[in-house]
Amino acid sequence: MHMHPLLTPIVSLVAGILVLIFPTILNYIVGIYLVLIGIVGIFGRMM
Repeated sequence: MHMHPLLTPIVSLVAGILVLIFPTILNYIVGIYLVLIGIVGIFGRMM
């Protein structure tokens, strides 16, 4: 199954935001990572 190229960064971005809403120390680290990967993935595909 082939996913749409924007699906993975969007899912990462949403997961990161949700993790940041329910924080612990580890969740902050994972959340920031996911948000950054999502942003880089979305904007990297636009260029």
